Amino acid sequence: MSETAIPGVKHCFQLKSASVSMTALELYFFDDGEFESTLRDKISQAPGFFKDIPLIISLEKYEGLSSELDFFKIIGTCRRYSIHVIGVRGGNDDQRRLARGASLALLPGGNQRDREIDTVPEAETTGAADSPTPARVESHREPAPAKIINQPVRSGQQVYAPAGDLIVLAPVQAGAEVLAAGNVHVYGPLRGRALAGIHGSEHARVFCQSLEAELVSIAGHYKISEDLQDNGWKTAVQIQLRDDLLVVTPLEKA
Repeated sequence: MSETAIPGVKHCFQLKSASVSMTALELYFFDDGEFESTLRDKISQAPGFFKDIPLIISLEKYEGLSSELDFFKIIGTCRRYSIHVIGVRGGNDDQRRLARGASLALLPGGNQRDREIDTVPEAETTGAADSPTPARVESHREPAPAKIINQPVRSGQQVYAPAGDLIVLAPVQAGAEVLAAGNVHVYGPLRGRALAGIHGSEHARVFCQSLEAELVSIAGHYKISEDLQDNGWKTAVQIQLRDDLLVVTPLEKA
């Protein structure tokens, strides 16, 4: 066994839980040419957003034939644009078998995840009536503290709040990026990119005093500046997710 720089370390690695922000590509049908054309168009709208991102292929709304799915072509096309397909979400047995053959990770669909969260083990429910002790003890955890930034976020800088809200008490300049697991608050002009709910929270929101953003994203759903200029541009707004669409609302009407 070779010597290590850390005293007492006997193994070369440990496994730990990690939360990683990922984007899902919701696939409705697959045609090789149209897939690449649409992907190229999306990337041209916000090149920096897609650079080296991990991608999940969501099959929950796929309506094409399973025989038309070619994950090797999907992986190859995405790789040419520096996008890394790492797994599929949902899908039937045939589709998941094809994904496994392409060495992709298999993630449960949305309904499966909901059932896992909502289901109460039978032993807990049956034992509750016979015991004065509650079957489930709720833990009261303090909410994650907000990360507060007092200085302007300048071009090329990235500010990240991995567990709660991000509050910026100054402008976010063009070319800068602010990311948060929760809400993003910018008490000044938002000219760069703002990504809220990066771990998938669809209840997260973006608040700013002047909407001038290059890109705004909530739980992987995004709009670029061309789309944002249609509503609330250079005014105080909040942005939230409704029915998978980003909705911009003036703050005085919130």
